[in-house]
Amino acid sequence: MSAVAAPPDTQLGPLARAVGTAARAPQRPGCAPALLSLGLGLLLCMVAFGADGGLRLGRLTIVEISLLLGGGLAAAIGLLAAPRDEKLWGGGTMVLFGAFAALTALSVGWSVEPAESWLEANRTFAWFAAFAAAALLARAVPDGWKVLLGAFLVFGVVLCGYATLTKLLPAQFSPEETYARLREPYGYWNSVGLTAAMTIPCCLWLGARRHGHQALNALAYPAVTILVFALLLAYSRGALLATAIACGVWFAIVPLRVRGVTVLAVGSGGALLVTLWAFGQSALTEDKAALALRQTAGWQMAVLLTIVLLIVLAIGLALTFAAARRAPGTTTRRTFGTVVVVLLLLAPLVGLGVLAASDKGLGGSISSGWKSLTDPNAVTPANDPSRLTAVGSVRARYWNEALKTFQDNQWVGVGAGGYAISRTLYRTDELDVLHAHGYVVQVLADLGIVGALVTLALLAAWLAAALRTCALRRRDRGTPWTPERVGLVTLLAVVIVFGFHSFVDWTWYVPGNVVPAMLAAGWLAGRGPLATPRPAERFATRLRAGLRDRSHLVQAGIVVVLAIVAAWTAWQPWASNRIEQDALAALSSGDTAEATILARRATDRNPLSIDALFTLAAIRTAAGDQAGARRAYTDAVELQPRNPRPWLSLAQFELSVGDANAAEQAVRPALYLDPKSQEAAALFVQATGGATQTIPAPAGTEELGP
Repeated sequence: MSAVAAPPDTQLGPLARAVGTAARAPQRPGCAPALLSLGLGLLLCMVAFGADGGLRLGRLTIVEISLLLGGGLAAAIGLLAAPRDEKLWGGGTMVLFGAFAALTALSVGWSVEPAESWLEANRTFAWFAAFAAAALLARAVPDGWKVLLGAFLVFGVVLCGYATLTKLLPAQFSPEETYARLREPYGYWNSVGLTAAMTIPCCLWLGARRHGHQALNALAYPAVTILVFALLLAYSRGALLATAIACGVWFAIVPLRVRGVTVLAVGSGGALLVTLWAFGQSALTEDKAALALRQTAGWQMAVLLTIVLLIVLAIGLALTFAAARRAPGTTTRRTFGTVVVVLLLLAPLVGLGVLAASDKGLGGSISSGWKSLTDPNAVTPANDPSRLTAVGSVRARYWNEALKTFQDNQWVGVGAGGYAISRTLYRTDELDVLHAHGYVVQVLADLGIVGALVTLALLAAWLAAALRTCALRRRDRGTPWTPERVGLVTLLAVVIVFGFHSFVDWTWYVPGNVVPAMLAAGWLAGRGPLATPRPAERFATRLRAGLRDRSHLVQAGIVVVLAIVAAWTAWQPWASNRIEQDALAALSSGDTAEATILARRATDRNPLSIDALFTLAAIRTAAGDQAGARRAYTDAVELQPRNPRPWLSLAQFELSVGDANAAEQAVRPALYLDPKSQEAAALFVQATGGATQTIPAPAGTEELGP
């Protein structure tokens, strides 16, 4: 319910009065938005289940091609059906996003791992396609915000419900699971937590809105229970903090605080009840628990969760229908809203008070927490419920390595996706890490100052567009709280969750998390001011007019062609990888001639890949062609001289053919680029012929460093 009374119509301009009148008009029931929401939500589920964590090339490529082609088609339709003679809202953000994607692609030219930069360019263009499609459809389909919010609800509840089932029914859904934390279907627990966090603001919108059927709105209560339960069982501290920030923003801005707080309190209360019981069961909180114990505890938790969900649903139905019959008065709403805002403002002070009352005091607690957060050698928190209150993290180590990479490559970085290779020069452990676990440090390491400046420009342009769309600028004071405005602020909260989480994790690389955020961000960028009149013609009429307009048809055709080219480009690395597998299969069957042909075809498809060259080298070795094998390994070294892998492979080959001197010369750069590599150290010992020999710093390879 609104805590602030809307100003009388006499104080508003004619356009604002028209908007307010339209908002108070009875809503026509219809099933089209609901069906579209269900369909889009299921498509988002397919993206998440299909790509899982975004680390498997084949699955990721299929999703990227689908996004590029689908996004290109949707963007073309948006251009054709856009209202005539109207400004293209969000054009600046699309140009800057496109510039960032282009920079990612251009980094292939200076990357330490150009094949990985190609993959990152494919990924970025796919995200751009989703963003641009939403931005261009925002004016063509004015009521599409409802479809987006409904789709996010379907997506989030299905994903988190499935993740919960891996705990409730482990024998059926996760018999081989060794971790206690929820991590399916992504294979990564923080992505599960992020999905829940991004969906909770949508539940606030559903349960707090004044329109819609009361029974449907009441589903927000058990939905919150499922989402908060999954969030807590994932032990995701970043997602939990992002949820608190987004909900705080929603309650601070949207005047539907009575219903919103009720939805969050009742739903979270049910989740906490089940979570507290679950945290007391070792079979549910300890890694490597026996399947039989997990199954028994899962059944017990399933019964408890079902009972709690039914109770929460009953409470939600009662409260929703009661609010529809007799809404709280203006004074009650204003008082409650004031209390909520005051509590939000007092929350940080309460936290400081708790720290001041601790044994370490305020200063000592802050100092200790900061040290735990930023110390690269901090102890990693345990994978149990105590993790939710721990401060330390291994991320400080990854960030430190990324910043060292940036310091040595300040302007353009080491190329998109190059962090995984460059970090080996600075690492103090033997872990293989693909991402810096933070968007900012990743961009600094990969694309340097130029990438950071483009990102900041994009962020500034998008924020300006989003504030304009949500009517949150100073000049927008007095804008009525229409259902659309509430929905748009909810989309803003979804993006805030994603944006904050991106600072502390590799959120950018998980399709199931990125695509909903790109759709929400694109819609906010392209919607334009709320005062913009709605299109007078129907969508089909505007689409037919666009098809008859040569200029619009040419623009749409260019978009489709670019999408097809991008999809074809995204397919090439995967095609090369598949041909490599065929080459290895031919080699295993003894057909070296066919294997050679296939391996060369793989290198043609992806001339940036050292893996294809390794496959060719293995085939030439099997054929007895040492010169050909050596040439392939040398080509790999020349292609990626700052990557320790090709040097190590060349050294292994030289040692296998009995040339210890050549092996030593090849392994020295590998040791320089990856001093912690046990494999390189062992190979050096073999090449120099002494297991007790001290490994010296390689000479003459400094130019190979970043």
